[in-house]
Amino acid sequence: MSAEIEKIITMVQEGKVDAAKASELIQVLKNRESGSNLLSKSPVYADKTLKVRVVSAENDNVSVNVPIKLVKVVLLAGHNIAASIPQSEKYVKDIDIGLLLDAIENELDGQIVDVKSANGDTISVTIE
Repeated sequence: MSAEIEKIITMVQEGKVDAAKASELIQVLKNRESGSNLLSKSPVYADKTLKVRVVSAENDNVSVNVPIKLVKVVLLAGHNIAASIPQSEKYVKDIDIGLLLDAIENELDGQIVDVKSANGDTISVTIE
């Protein structure tokens, strides 16, 4: 079993992704490993948006919409910045940016990440 599939299974166990999304991600990985890509490339996908929503129990809410065309650069930079800030480090340390980039490159739609903390904070990442 590949390390990526193990990560997906761990994310399901931790409640970060549901079983349907995990199945979709695993299928994408299998297609990539076999050298085939069954997902069709479409110019419509380029017009989609990555949406990040953070709802804080302390009402420090964040809403970010990024066109897919800019996502790779912004996602990597944002994660690196957030990981270096002590207050936000705990929220981003378990997010697998590589898995998100793979999902984006393979044109997955819908919810990619759904994290709920013990104190009521939630983080949601979707492509719409």
